[in-house]
Amino acid sequence: MYYDPMIAKLITHGKDRDQAILCMQQALNEYYIRGVRHNISFLNAVMAHPRFRGGRLTTNFIAEEFPDGFHAGDVPQDDPALAIVVAAVVHRCYRDRASHLSGQLPGHELVVGDDWVVIIDGKSHAVHAVPADAGYLLEHEGREYRVSTDWRPGLPLLRAEINGEPVCFQIERQGIWYHLFFHGAEIKALVLTPRVAEFHTWMPVKQAPDLSRFLRSPMPGLLVKLSVQEGQEVVAGEELAVIEAMKMENVLRAEQDSVVVKLLAAPGDSLSVDQSIIEFE
Repeated sequence: MYYDPMIAKLITHGKDRDQAILCMQQALNEYYIRGVRHNISFLNAVMAHPRFRGGRLTTNFIAEEFPDGFHAGDVPQDDPALAIVVAAVVHRCYRDRASHLSGQLPGHELVVGDDWVVIIDGKSHAVHAVPADAGYLLEHEGREYRVSTDWRPGLPLLRAEINGEPVCFQIERQGIWYHLFFHGAEIKALVLTPRVAEFHTWMPVKQAPDLSRFLRSPMPGLLVKLSVQEGQEVVAGEELAVIEAMKMENVLRAEQDSVVVKLLAAPGDSLSVDQSIIEFE
């Protein structure tokens, strides 16, 4: 944890730059790592960036193209419907398996329907999904999607052909939600029956906690300096703390005028990502 957090290096090649990039995208889609934080989604997003594909690079590429940081949920997709289709297929696989469980009460067996609603970012998408040869046949917004796959519930990678084109999604189930990872995007999907989807629209939205009063560590590293004290008034742009990470010192500065209420860490502490360092008024 005190050195460069290198997990592995991935190298691809092809007859030209475009083919090498395509191989890299496919490899990153299948690069499954869990248990530690990684930047695979960001790397995949870079591969798809027009400026990177054109080779128009400088050392300011990241600062210029991602000025507000990288957010995997905001990565555009060439065909957003693919994530909707895959979410429906994954859920249908889970429900089909559940329908074959033994011990069900006669007359009360689980009957799996063909109509589903996939909810992504608060938007509902109607999908019709029926089993077909070696997969499923789906209809969404007037288009048909033939999905051929041998995926089974629990496998982290879903390899499939959708209308003849090969794809690979990383799948992670968290409660009733499905997390899909594809081409740099991280998509959180919920799949419901049409009736349950109606009730879902009435569910209250949980408000995220207000963390604006805290200075948090943007990366894992060593807190080498605290430049303020409790009760001190600070102004926007003033130095607050210095973190050493990846052999570099990173200066954290105040975003606005405020007063330091409490110091939550001390010099010499090893910080994790998003760990609170200072609480403000």
